Parts: sequence; C-alpha cells; structure tokens
Amino acid sequence: MRRRLALGAGGAVVLLAALDAYVVVSVLIDIARTVQVPVNRLERITPVVTGFLLGYVAAMPLLGQLSDRYGRRPLIHACLAAFALGSVVTAVGGSVAVVTVGRTLQGVAGGALLPITMALAGDLWEERERPVALGAVGAAQELGSALGPLYGGAVALLFGAWQAIFWINLPLVAVTAVAVHVSVPGPRAKAHAMPLAAPVPADVIPRPRVDVVGGLLLALSLALLVVGFYNPDPAKAVLPPWGLPLIAAGLAVAAGFVWWETRSPVRLLDLTGTRKGPLLATLGVSFLTGAALLVTMVFVQLAAQTLLGLETLPASLVLARFLLALPVGALAGGLLARRFGDRLVAVAGLAVAAVGYVLMYRWPLDLAAHPIDIALLVSGLGLGLVIAPISAAVLRATTAAQHGVASAAVVVARMMGMLIGVAGVSAWGFYRFQSLTANLNTPLPVGVDAATYARQLADYTARVKAALHVEYTEMFLVTAVLCALAALLALLMPGRAR
Repeated sequence: MRRRLALGAGGAVVLLAALDAYVVVSVLIDIARTVQVPVNRLERITPVVTGFLLGYVAAMPLLGQLSDRYGRRPLIHACLAAFALGSVVTAVGGSVAVVTVGRTLQGVAGGALLPITMALAGDLWEERERPVALGAVGAAQELGSALGPLYGGAVALLFGAWQAIFWINLPLVAVTAVAVHVSVPGPRAKAHAMPLAAPVPADVIPRPRVDVVGGLLLALSLALLVVGFYNPDPAKAVLPPWGLPLIAAGLAVAAGFVWWETRSPVRLLDLTGTRKGPLLATLGVSFLTGAALLVTMVFVQLAAQTLLGLETLPASLVLARFLLALPVGALAGGLLARRFGDRLVAVAGLAVAAVGYVLMYRWPLDLAAHPIDIALLVSGLGLGLVIAPISAAVLRATTAAQHGVASAAVVVARMMGMLIGVAGVSAWGFYRFQSLTANLNTPLPVGVDAATYARQLADYTARVKAALHVEYTEMFLVTAVLCALAALLALLMPGRAR
C-alpha cells in the first residue's frame, strides 16, 4: 500500500510540473499585456515559453542522477521548493526578464521530477511489475500536457488574473510535499533495502557518480541554440546579429557532449549495447513531433485570440479540439501498433498529421466563417497515433534494464524538439510578420476628423490581422514539413515485434 501511495505522490508532482509546462500557452497575450509587450511584438514574450523548456530539458538528466546519489525524497522536496519559488517569482514579475527567470526556475525543478519519479518506480517495483508503474508516471506526464492550456485558461477566468495560476501552486506544492514525505522512503531506508553481500552501514555505501560535465555540456548547448534563435527585433532578418555564431557554437558544444558521452565512464543516458540506428531514429521522431506539438499549442491559441478575437478560455476551447484528439489518437495508435507494427502506425500517423497541418495552412482570413475543427482534429489525431509506437519502439530497441533510461530519453527528445522547434519556427514567423507590416504606419487621432481616424484605424487593424494570418498559416505549413520529415525518419524505426 505504501509504495502505491509513493507512486501516487510522485505522479502528482509529475502532473503538477507537466501542467505548468504548458499552462502559459493560454495566457501568453495576458502576460504580454502585463509586461507591456504589444500584440505586434510577440517575439519579445517567447522567452517565457522557451525559458521553462530550457530549464526542464537541461535539468532532467542531471538531477535525475543526483537523486541516485542523495535519495529520491530529498531531491523531490528540493525540487518542490524551487518550483514554489519559481511560481512566486513568475506571479510577481512585472517584466519579461523577471517572468522568464521565474519560469526557468520552475522548469529546472519540474524537469527533475519526471526522472526522479521514474527512478522511484524502479526502486519500489520488481522488474516484472515495473512497466505498469512506469506507464502510470508517463500517463501523468501526458495528462498534464493535454490539460495544461485548458487548466490555465480556466484558472485565469475563475480568478480574473493570470497570476492566480502560479499563486495556486503554493498550496498544491505544500500538500504534495506532505504526501511525498509520508509515503516516499528516505535515503537511509533505501540504503538498507539494497541487496548486499554482507551488512554494510548505510553511511559507507558507495554513492553513484554523477555526470556533471555531461549535464553542463547539454545545458550549455541548448542555451546557446535558444539564444541564437531569439531575435528581439525581427524586422530586418530571421536571426539576430549574434544568431549564426551562437547556433554554430551550440552545435559544436552538442558535438562535444556526444563525444563526452561516448567516452565518459558515467553517462547521463547510458544506452550501451543497444542498436543505435533504430534508437536514434525513434528519438528523432520524438524530437520532431515535439516541435510540431508545441508550435500548434502556442500558435493555435494565439490565432484564436488575435484572428477570432476570443478571450483566454474560449480560445483555449478552440485548442481543445486538438488536445482532445491527442489521447484518442494515442489509444488508437496503441491498438493499431499491436496489429500492424510500430513503424507502419508511426509513419501513417505522421502522414495524417501533415495533412492536418496543410489544412491549417489553407485556413482563410475569415476564420469565423470557416470550419476549423476538421484540421485541428486531424492533426491532433495524427500526432496522437505516434505516441504509443514511439514508446514501444524505443523499449524494443533497448534491454529491460535500460527501459527506465530509454523512456526518459523519449521525453527528453520530445522536450528538446519543443524547445528548439518553437524557437526556430517562431523566429521565421515573427520575421514574416515584421516584413509584412514594415510599411504600415500607426494612425494617430491628430490633424484628422473622427470619421477619418476611425477609417484609418480600421484599415490598419485589417492589415495587421492579414499579416498575422499569413504568419500563422505559414508556420503551420512549416510544421507540415516537419511531420513529413518525421514520417521519413520513422521508416528507420523498429518494425513489428517478432
């Protein structure tokens, strides 16, 4: 019973972190208003999204290893405390910089909670029963990703302010911390439970080593890439003046990370003995689908608020068509993969998703008079079909002892895709918007009568709306290309199980 309570507490912290990973999707424009970022300069608010993802991905492998060294419960408590602090900083933030710092701190804490909870399942369950426990943790992660935008919109509407999303984290963290303290074994209890050839005091048991160098190289690489793609003034070019040098440096550090991981005696993701080709192909598919997923969540929400003129929660309900299709597709993908194999279902799902994004690319300017549900349902169903085949394929490509690490690698790859994908696609989209509106002059009610000013303002607003429409639809076309590339890569995944 106690281990089930421990898994439930761990699943709760994973769900809380996953909810907050996507919760700002529905309130980005509200945050932009608070920090005084105009709608036509939304590129300045993207660090609020990428900051969380950067902290999440960078912290996940390294802090997971630290829990091996210092114990699950102390690390979970530390992460919950950091998560609460990040929530407070975000809620009180009055500028993009402060909100980004708070979100990054939340991401660091939230990113560590998933691998720690998966490791906790490995501690408490034997190998035969372990997949069920790991599946429960994964379900909490997926549930948070699906409900995050809806949760954010509902809380903001209920309390009348987006800051309430983060203030409400404080009592949630307190309750979760108590549950963790009561149910999760401490490090000394874990040490005494270890099978030893002879009794050894817990304080002299060798502690696992931690790949600090690998963790720092991964974090530095991702940070350089994200900053390289971030362009606060996209009127003249897709990338900022420092973009190409930092992206090149990020790729060089990434190559150094790969070199280190092939030679280091202690590795962040030790997948020794696996078939590298199918495994890397599967992780590549996870990377690309992650990029498609977050681009959709961010820019469908923005399109609903800017093109349809909807408030936060109604705009979230538009995105809900896509989010509800994801779990339906995930369930269908699992059933179909049993019959037709992981590779075929993944390729088919990505092809369906590509068709959905092409339909979104063809959305007309007057979205209110056009049925948009079909495109959102098709793209969500297609991406959902890929979830189960990716997880099953990566487990098939690894040994039973590596399943926990492999499952974490799938999540890391997807979150990296979200991070790099939304940074890169946004850089192109914001540049297109600025190029389309470069010659527009904001009308002023000076020197003209009221009727003329109203006519000029209406014409300006219509042109800005048309530019936003081009920006969003072209980004969906880029996303369709990403899905097509992922479908080609999926051909290299492991096929039907023998």
